[in-house]
Amino acid sequence: MANRAVTIKDKAGTVLAQGSEPEQLLYFEGNWYFDPAQVNMAVLKVTERTYTCPYKGVCFWVDLQDGATTARDIGWVYDKPKAGYEQIAGRIAFYNGNRDSTVAEVN
Repeated sequence: MANRAVTIKDKAGTVLAQGSEPEQLLYFEGNWYFDPAQVNMAVLKVTERTYTCPYKGVCFWVDLQDGATTARDIGWVYDKPKAGYEQIAGRIAFYNGNRDSTVAEVN
């Protein structure tokens, strides 16, 4: 499979993350996990809200806050995932496809 380039945007067109496989981006379990350097943290906030996956461990939800729009839980990050999931540690993840607040463009 060819390496893909992916851009995550909000519905207004603001780029939230952009990168290419395999150096900047990992496609894992149907979602996109970006190297933090590829993510526009000026409009995103890692929250204290968590979700506990029985396999991967605890993740923190990421919200969109760009001044005009606020959207909860558009992404997530596993700071310290469980053994076997080290490849996603510290990466900011986004859903694939067209969601309520975001769009993933894959080339």
